[in-house]
Amino acid sequence: MGNFSKKNPMQSNWGSACSDNDWGMGNDSRFGHDSRFDHDSKCKKSCKVCKSDDVSACKCNFRAPARQLAAPLNSDCVLVNSVVGSKAIQKVAEATFPFTAFLPVIPPGSTIVSVAVVPNVAGVTRNTRILRDKVVNIGLIPVVITVTFLAPGSTTPATATLTTSLPFQEHTDFPGACPEDMVVEPPLTLEGIFAQPGVPFVGGTGVVTTDAILVKIVLRTTITVTRQVIVDSHGGICDVNERRCETTTTPTTDTLPAP
Repeated sequence: MGNFSKKNPMQSNWGSACSDNDWGMGNDSRFGHDSRFDHDSKCKKSCKVCKSDDVSACKCNFRAPARQLAAPLNSDCVLVNSVVGSKAIQKVAEATFPFTAFLPVIPPGSTIVSVAVVPNVAGVTRNTRILRDKVVNIGLIPVVITVTFLAPGSTTPATATLTTSLPFQEHTDFPGACPEDMVVEPPLTLEGIFAQPGVPFVGGTGVVTTDAILVKIVLRTTITVTRQVIVDSHGGICDVNERRCETTTTPTTDTLPAP
């Protein structure tokens, strides 16, 4: 870096940013009459470098670059989702659990005092498929079940818990729905929670016992079926797949992913 003198801050070991004439010390040897700067306007070579009062010497007009499309559009048609229909439905999740499923194990013959069921709606997993005129929905809802009971001969209540998931399924008639349509379904909401002790349960060995508890949860949601269609500039509509509703002789078979 050059050392600047105390007398002239624009004068360095390599010379001045302005000519001698700019500092009032002679003719400007760097600019002739063919310069883009007028010979008599000394300090318009750069903004404020030569103590010019003419702040209009540098007029920078920055413009944002024009947005370039990847490719020009060659059609005035648009692709939209047409609503086939919308329907409010209920789903029921339920399962029966023997006393042996809880921790600690509830002794056989115990008296059930209360059953608290806490579902996790945010953790629901569901799989939806569309058949001709029908929507099939299968899923699981996680729950924590806490049972307060009195063991045989005991007067002191004890508790046992079970963390598991309840399966639910629903087959909804939906006239006009076709495979390849799409389903829009908002989050499930709870409508009711029920527990029923003493329900018969068939164990793995085929033994039937009433030392079991049935848990049921009623869920509510809305199913909306949509279909992609093309709309032209005159309002004409045509299906993206005109053969989506053709029937087949082979029934739909689908293995849904595990939660």
